[in-house]
Amino acid sequence: MAERDNRRDGNRDNRGGREETPEFADRLVAINRVSKTVKGGKRFGFAALVVVGDQRGRVGYGKGKAKEVPEAIRKATEQAKRQMIRVPLRDGRTLHHDMEGRHGAGKVVMRTAVAGTGIIAGGPMRAVFEMLGLQDVVAKSMGSNNPYNMIRATIDGLMQETSPRQVAQRRGKKVADILKKPETETVAEAVEA
Repeated sequence: MAERDNRRDGNRDNRGGREETPEFADRLVAINRVSKTVKGGKRFGFAALVVVGDQRGRVGYGKGKAKEVPEAIRKATEQAKRQMIRVPLRDGRTLHHDMEGRHGAGKVVMRTAVAGTGIIAGGPMRAVFEMLGLQDVVAKSMGSNNPYNMIRATIDGLMQETSPRQVAQRRGKKVADILKKPETETVAEAVEA
């Protein structure tokens, strides 16, 4: 057994430095069986929807179709790894601000949450948040409950998120200026006067 593992590792090194990235986790969201009626009967095919993430701020989704379930899942996973997005997380556990995502008739509202809240989200959204590495978030999906549209709406909302660092860079200010609370400014001015 150990020899076989060593040989497998040895083969991985011989692929020219291109090794499979084991740090990604994947979650199968939906499998759909479709059939095509032909002269001899029915031909079945499978469509898989997979969400992939590194649980540290990167996530992607993919769709795969094939005659067999494992092949459809493999195709979906490869597509998900190719189209990953990076989402800035606050303290590595929640979102920086509330946001809304849309795709077709699907609408998703995502809100930041205090530590200990957990992931309060339904179905496909939960898979996206878990693969992203979020620990505290409150989300609600409205409109379409189609898993494809829910995931696309969730990704659309996550792509709108900006961190204070990005906002400060865009405005040409310091991060401390962006995060400064307005009440502290008025209290400081009152004390000085």
